[in-house]
Formats: sequence, structure tokens, C-alpha cells
Amino acid sequence: MPAPRPLNFAVIGAGAWGTAMAVHLARRGQHTTLVARRAEHAEAIRAARENRDYLPGIRLPDELVVTSYLRSALVEADVALIACPSQSVRAWCEQMRTVMHDTSRLQLFLSLVKGLEIGTHLRPSETMAQVLPGLNCGTLTGPTNAAEVARGLPAAMVMAAAHTDEFVPKVQTAMSGPTLRIYTSDDLAGAEYGASLKNIYAIAAGLSDGLKLGDNSKAALLTRAVNEMLRVGAALGAKPETFYGLSGFGDLVATSHGIWSRNREFGEKIGAGASVASLLEGRKTVVEGHRTTEALYGLCQERGITAPILNEVYAILYRQKKPADALLALMTRELKRETTSPFPKKD
Repeated sequence: MPAPRPLNFAVIGAGAWGTAMAVHLARRGQHTTLVARRAEHAEAIRAARENRDYLPGIRLPDELVVTSYLRSALVEADVALIACPSQSVRAWCEQMRTVMHDTSRLQLFLSLVKGLEIGTHLRPSETMAQVLPGLNCGTLTGPTNAAEVARGLPAAMVMAAAHTDEFVPKVQTAMSGPTLRIYTSDDLAGAEYGASLKNIYAIAAGLSDGLKLGDNSKAALLTRAVNEMLRVGAALGAKPETFYGLSGFGDLVATSHGIWSRNREFGEKIGAGASVASLLEGRKTVVEGHRTTEALYGLCQERGITAPILNEVYAILYRQKKPADALLALMTRELKRETTSPFPKKD
């Protein structure tokens, strides 16, 4: 049987994760274009064949095209992936809309974003579909550190789309290989909520590290975080079992323990005494969990969803609550029976 023809991929956003995914796709033999936001950044990457700003030490394959012109990247694309901060998704999609009349081949638009839009509380794929109606939108997510993927270390991800047509398995095959295994899911909401919630709980794990509470405390915290993730996700319409998978538990484990994790490090420094404002000032990279805490706190308040850990992280980040006081509030809540169900029976 002949090998399937390579697909044309456009990766929008030349940060660490967008660059790593573009490198992986090019190595897989897929026709890949990486789109940088700034022309000077694209030129610097092309000249060095390395993204020294966001992914230093990784040489880009010669076949990988780098540009800042969105139209040229999309005109022949079968698949577009967007890798940007959650609050930038809408702006990128509005730029895409201006050239969509030239993109007759585009069949799937996947988000690599882990967060919700402030104000609307929309998931990335919902924002994408709102701005670009009629395009099949989805997510590609999981426990994937950009540098490890770019170095070719083994990893796994989950892909979910609004419509699982015959093209989705082709994309799954094109992206999968010896170093990256892609699974598919029919729970788009669960995959995106898991990817967003885990960043909040990774900040909580970092707070535990910064307070030097030890392994017992962190293990208990993350166990209860998984339970809360299931409960919040189910209340928002996701399938509970999704949160036991790569986009939920898997990504939570990686982000809560990885020394590379921006969210965990952010929490650790706050737990050790740094102020939120000082940590955010002048940052080149985004701590997604910070804004996502605001968005998910607002969504849970709007829907009447109980989320004690999320609430305490919000109070620390936005109401200057001391981490030690937040811990005390969690430890002295009303005692109850342990349950691993997202729908606990009332004692």
C-alpha cells in the first residue's frame, strides 16, 4: 500500500510550543510553515535556523518554512494549528478571516492553546468557531513540554474536533510517529477544560512547593484536584472519564512536577513570598494559569459550581490572600466522606 501523501500544515505562533510542533511535523515529512507574529522574529529564525528567543538549542529542519505572512501560510494549508496565549486567539482568528477566501484546502483548525477567553469564558475552539464559522475546529493537547517534543523524546497527545469526519484520522496518522503518539477523542469540551484546569492546579502544586509542605501535602492536594477537575468539568458538560486521560490527569502530573513548568514555578515563587505583580512584570512568556484562574473562577461563579481549590488559588492571585491562609481554609473545611465520583452523594 502506498504511503499517504504529506499534508500541508500551517502552525500559527512562533513561541516555544508552536516552534516545537512545527519541528516535529517537518521531521515527519509533512509540508510545514511556521508563522511568526513579527516580521523581524521570522527573519531572525530563518537566518539562524533556530528560535533563539523561545526554543534555543533546537535546529530547525531545512524543510521548515518560516514566515510572518499569514496568507501565504494558509493558502495551501490542509490543517492549521494555533499556538498562542489564550487571550490572543480571537485576534489571530480575525486575521485569518481576512484571507479565508484564499484557503479552499483548509479542512481542520486545531488549537494548541490551554486556557479560556476572559469575559466570554469561551474555550479556544469555541472562539475559533465563532470567528470562523463553518470551519471544523478542535484541540490538540496533552502532557507535552515543548523542548522535549522538539528533541524527539517520546510523548502522547489527544486530538478532539467538533466534527469527526474522515479527514481527522488522516491528520492523526500524519502527526503520529515514533516520538509522538496521537489519540482521538469525541469529547472536545472535556479535552479543553482539562487542559485549562490543570494549569490552575499546577499553580496550587507550586504554592505547596514554595511553602515547603512536603510530598504528603502535594500528593493530597493533587488527588483532590483531580476530583475537583472531574466535578467542574462534568458540571460544564464534559465527560468525566476524559479527565482521567492525557488532557486531564496526564497533563496535571507533568505540569505539577516539571521543573520547566511556568505555572508550577509561578506558584512556587508566590508560595516562597514573591508578589504576583512582581512575577508578571516584564515577562516574555505567558503564565496561562494566571488568566485562566480568573476566567474559570468567573465561569464557576456564574454556573454555581463549587470548586474550593480553584477558589483559593483565585483569592491568592487576585485578592492578595496569603498562601498559608488559603491552606488553612482548605484544611479546615467541613469534614466529609472521600469520593472519587464527580457526583458525590450527600452525607
